[in-house]
Amino acid sequence: MIFEDDSILVVNKPAGMLTIATDTEKTKTAYAILRAYLNNKKRPEKLFIVHRLDREASGLLVFAKTVESKERLQDQFKDHSAGRRYAAVVEGSPSRNQFTLQSYLAENAAYRVYSTPNRKIGKLAVTHVKVLKRNSQRSFVEVQLETGRKHQIRVHLAEQGHPIVGDKSYGSRSNPIRRMALHGMWLDFIHPVSGEAMSLRSPYPKEFERL
Repeated sequence: MIFEDDSILVVNKPAGMLTIATDTEKTKTAYAILRAYLNNKKRPEKLFIVHRLDREASGLLVFAKTVESKERLQDQFKDHSAGRRYAAVVEGSPSRNQFTLQSYLAENAAYRVYSTPNRKIGKLAVTHVKVLKRNSQRSFVEVQLETGRKHQIRVHLAEQGHPIVGDKSYGSRSNPIRRMALHGMWLDFIHPVSGEAMSLRSPYPKEFERL
């Protein structure tokens, strides 16, 4: 738990845990665990999804406790006033130290996301990337989302020839830390009730240093 009040709740989700239930997993999710926690309070509280993190990724997630708070937070993500930044370790070394990736993303029948020139089936995705460290095999990057599409960071980096370490679904050839090297480090938004600027941080896992 990173933060909690009467309107919102922010947690640091571990890698390997779903944000919400699927057909095959309904109990071991961040939503289910937090809902049980809120239901067991003296005055039970509700829980609403605001945004998601991939199962393989770790990092900050904000949930709402009221419909009004959920809608106000989701509006911030839609109009890009809420900020999300991620730490990732990718294979190889990008040719530029700072760059922006933009494409239209679609999903095929196998649930694999890809870039398409067809704007009728794809949704615009914009990803800003900054290289912070490099070695001969890998690079440590900071990624800022301008849009929040499914698998956006993973697809954009993989299509540049630099898949995230441990992301076999999108072409990674190694998994030395037995997880995908993607972590939601920064989360900035305006509190949906108080109007206060919230700036939350979660240090990236120590395993990333080994890479």
